[in-house]
Amino acid sequence: MRESVANQGTESSGANWISYTHPSASYQCANWLDQMLHTDPFPQELACLCIGTDRSTGDSLGPLVGTQLEKRGIPFLRVYGTLEEPVHAVNLNQTLSQIKSDLKNPCVIAIDACLGQLANVGKIQVGNGPLKPGAGVNKQLPEVGQVHITGIVNVSGFMEYFVLQNTRLSVVMKMADVIASAIETVSIHKLRHLSHEKKES
Repeated sequence: MRESVANQGTESSGANWISYTHPSASYQCANWLDQMLHTDPFPQELACLCIGTDRSTGDSLGPLVGTQLEKRGIPFLRVYGTLEEPVHAVNLNQTLSQIKSDLKNPCVIAIDACLGQLANVGKIQVGNGPLKPGAGVNKQLPEVGQVHITGIVNVSGFMEYFVLQNTRLSVVMKMADVIASAIETVSIHKLRHLSHEKKES
């Protein structure tokens, strides 16, 4: 779980926010993500680093997203972190080494749950730059990702571990649906982009 988030809206760092209940949440997240990934040269390999654990309802957002993406079998997308094989504090460094071994200079999308203000619970953030997993529960872990997606699953400020354990699974699952659909949309766009480049060359 990444550090707590206090504010809503668009931050100065370029992060964008939308509620998972918004009718166009998946489309908007995909649009933001596409803009952040659409660099020159366009990244040849995408990796989703889905951080969290299935042992905590609130912290299962990442593994739920990873499991959905893996089931969809999206071309050119490598998924790290599922319900079956979660990525968490114990094996994060090992997973980062595995990504470096598997892929050549990939663009990594880091996905994690976080806690925030009551008014922001249910909001999904898409932003440029890395996220710092574990900060919300005082764990020292490396920053990860060139782009990050986080979901505010519950309220911060007191007994974070207890709060994560008592987070509504339905909320986390619906947020995971939105995030996975957005990543799938962007991946399909990437596939079309690469196909177009091959035709021109």
